[in-house]
Amino acid sequence: MDKVISTTDDYWPDYSDFTVVPGTGRSHAAPCFQEDIYGFAQKYSPAIYSLVFLLAVVGNVLVLCVIRRYRMSQSGGACAFSLTDTFLLHLAISDLLLAFTLPLFAVQWAHEWVFGLAVCKISGALFSMNRYSGILFLACISFDRYLAIVHAVSSGWKRNTCHAQIACALIWVCCLALSGVDIAFKQVVEVNTIGQNKPHMCQVWYTENSTQWQVGMQLVSMVLGFGLPLLIMLYCYIRIFRSLCNATRRQKRKSLRLIISLVSVFVICWAPYNCFLLAESLLRLGVVSEDCHFGHVVDTGTLITESVGLSHCALNPLLYGFVGVKFRRELARMCKGLLGQRGWMGMEGWSQRRLRRMTGSISSAESENTSFSVMA
Repeated sequence: MDKVISTTDDYWPDYSDFTVVPGTGRSHAAPCFQEDIYGFAQKYSPAIYSLVFLLAVVGNVLVLCVIRRYRMSQSGGACAFSLTDTFLLHLAISDLLLAFTLPLFAVQWAHEWVFGLAVCKISGALFSMNRYSGILFLACISFDRYLAIVHAVSSGWKRNTCHAQIACALIWVCCLALSGVDIAFKQVVEVNTIGQNKPHMCQVWYTENSTQWQVGMQLVSMVLGFGLPLLIMLYCYIRIFRSLCNATRRQKRKSLRLIISLVSVFVICWAPYNCFLLAESLLRLGVVSEDCHFGHVVDTGTLITESVGLSHCALNPLLYGFVGVKFRRELARMCKGLLGQRGWMGMEGWSQRRLRRMTGSISSAESENTSFSVMA
């Protein structure tokens, strides 16, 4: 059996990362036991993962329910469904599937991995697939808004919903292929700790000669999971804002706030995590000298910033669903139907007042059949 070294993978840090293994090229005279990080993770990760799970499930289930209600009221089949609603539907499904894997990892940190190797590989693949797909669907929503507002495209092949379904299918297939790394390399392994039994953890393990493969996958993760979507979002939203220069001052102010919030939340959630992935890659390539302090910083930073990134799946329903006037109106109607109370908590009346204020100020590009509008 080949000797193996563990890694700081895409999901959680490995706390035996700097243990000397013959033939790996590491130069430490003694292993760096990072017991304090492991103890911090046992307290921090279960609480954060549980909180993100609850918020993401509630928010995304509401989005799915509202979209289903709205879709049932439309006629013409799947291809009559608007593009933004299509991407929003797939985004909610992706975020929901990602959230369902978090309780497993919360249990792992609170105790140890007790679900077996098969569940380890499947849950790791689901985690990876839905993290990639969720971010790519955000980029698709941005591009759809760009076509609808900048080019005022309301029909034709460029914004045909059937083509959007094909694009979503391609994203799922691509992300499924990327998740194959987890199927191949996920293992249930023992973590070296001091003064207690060695807990079993579900982690990505590479053979000692696979450093370049590991670094390559981390670079792919940074490009597809952050760099490319960020460039698409920046380009689309900058062009959208420029196209609104002829709008009223109030419209421009509202658009600017929303555009800044969309891009800022994405960057705040995922930029720190990708910076630590880059630091880990530099460490693996030998660009940065290895020492216990640097490993401590990388492992702790990866642990914290990954949880910040995961919170994005709970924020997506707020940013891409609840900002829409039509979405809030459908939500108010659904709540009224469920509770039997007209204007439950004043939501319906508030939505109607907001709709009246916006009457006459919505452009033709924004009055199309969508759940999300950059002017909302």
